[in-house]
Amino acid sequence: MTTLPVLTLYDTLRRHKTPLEVLRPNHVGLYVCGMTVYDFCHLGHARVMVTFDTVVRYLRERGYEVTYVRNITDIDDKIIRRALECGESIQSLTARFIDAMHEDEAALLCRRPDLEPRATEHVGAMQTLIGELINSGHAYAAANGDVYYAVRSFPEYGRLSGKSIDELTSGARVDIGEDKRDPLDFALWKAAKPGEPSWASPWGEGRPGWHIECSAMSADALGCAFDIHGGGADLQFPHHENEIAQSQGAGCAFAHYWMHNGFVRINDEKMSKSLNNFFTVRELLPRYSGEVLRFFILSSHYRSPLNYGEEALEQAKAGLTRLYTVLRGMPGRKIVAELGSEWRERFHTAMSDDFHTPAALAVLFDLTREINRLRDEGSEVAAPLATLLRELAGVLGLLQQDAEDFLRGDETNTHWIEERIAARAAARLARDFAGADGIRQELTAAGVILEDGPGGTTWRQG
Repeated sequence: MTTLPVLTLYDTLRRHKTPLEVLRPNHVGLYVCGMTVYDFCHLGHARVMVTFDTVVRYLRERGYEVTYVRNITDIDDKIIRRALECGESIQSLTARFIDAMHEDEAALLCRRPDLEPRATEHVGAMQTLIGELINSGHAYAAANGDVYYAVRSFPEYGRLSGKSIDELTSGARVDIGEDKRDPLDFALWKAAKPGEPSWASPWGEGRPGWHIECSAMSADALGCAFDIHGGGADLQFPHHENEIAQSQGAGCAFAHYWMHNGFVRINDEKMSKSLNNFFTVRELLPRYSGEVLRFFILSSHYRSPLNYGEEALEQAKAGLTRLYTVLRGMPGRKIVAELGSEWRERFHTAMSDDFHTPAALAVLFDLTREINRLRDEGSEVAAPLATLLRELAGVLGLLQQDAEDFLRGDETNTHWIEERIAARAAARLARDFAGADGIRQELTAAGVILEDGPGGTTWRQG
C-alpha cells in the first residue's frame, strides 16, 4: 500500500505552504465563494469551479470526509439592475442563471457542492450577526437606515490582503447617500430604495450588504470555525478581508486556511466583465469540449495566472487526445498493487504539494509513454497500467468517458465518415492509390484523422 505524503497547501493568510491539520478527525469543511447569478459563467468562474472540484476530489481520494459548500448570491445590485434591464422578476432571472450555472458545471465535469446556500434564504441569520456586531461595538446603525461595520474597531483589518489602514484610507471615499462615520466602513445592511426587494429588520426595511452573507452562511453550514475558505484572487480584498472582520468581530474563529486561485488573463489583462474581455463557458463549448476546458484549467497550477488563447486551448485538446489515444482498444485489467506503486507515489507526491495539477498531469504523460512502450513490446503489463492511468486521471476528473467516444467527438457525421473509409479501403484493394489518397485528404479537410493499423483503419476527430 502506498504511503501518502503529507498534504500541504498554500495559506494566503500565512503566506507560505503549511501542512493541512483538520479541526475534526478525518473531516474537511470547505467554503467557497460562488457566483452572483445575473449572467452566464465566464472562464474565470469555470476556474473556480474546476479548481475546488479537484481539491475536493483529491481530499476524498485521500480518505477525508468533505463537506463542500459553495454559496449562491441571488440578491445584489447587479442582479437588481439586470432584472430591470431584462424586464423580468429577480426570482425568474436568478433561477434562469442558476440553471445555466449548473449546466456549465456539469459540462466541465464538476460535481455539485454538498450544500449551495442562497443569500435570500439566510437573511435572518445575517440580521442576527449584524445585531451581534452592533452589540460588540464593531458596527453601528446610521440615521439613514444603513448599518455599517466600523473597520477601525478591528485592529487586524488588512492582514489577509497585506494592506495597512493608512494605505486603505488614502483611497477611501464616501459615495452620495452614504452615512458612514469613516470612509473605510462598509455596509452590512442597506436601507430599502423604491422598487427594490426588501426585508423587515430592527433598522427598518432593507436588504443585506454583499459581504455579510458569506459570514452568516458559512457559520450556518460549517459552524463558527471550519478548515478551508476558498475563492478567486479577486475576492481576497475587500470581500474576504471583510468576512474575517465580521466573523471574528462576532467571536468566531472562522477559517483556518485560505486558498485563492489565480486570475484568467487575456492579452496580459485580467479577464473580467468590467473590462468586457471575457468569454463565457457556453461560448467556448461548441469549439472545445468541457473536458478539454477542464484539462486546460488544470494544466496551470491553481495559484498561477491562467493565460487564455486559442493556441493554449488547442494544446490542451492535443494533450487530452494523446491520453485518450493510449486507452483506445485497451481492455480493462486489474491493477497489481506493486505494479502501480511507483506511479501512484509520484502522482500523490505532486498532488500533495499544494494540489499541483501540472506535475500530476506530467506523471500521467510519463505513464502514457510507458504504456505505449509496453504495448509495442506486446507486454501484458500495458493493460493494467492503462487501467491505472484512467484511475489516477479520474482523481482530476479526466479520462472517464469511452476513448472512442472522445476521439470521435460529435458523431453526427459518423455514417458519412464510415462510408468514406470503406470507399478508401475499396480503392486501395483495387490498387487505386490516387483515389485512396484523395479520400484521405477529403477526410483530413473535414477534421478527421485516419490511423491505419494491423486491425484496419480507425479514425478520430482532429
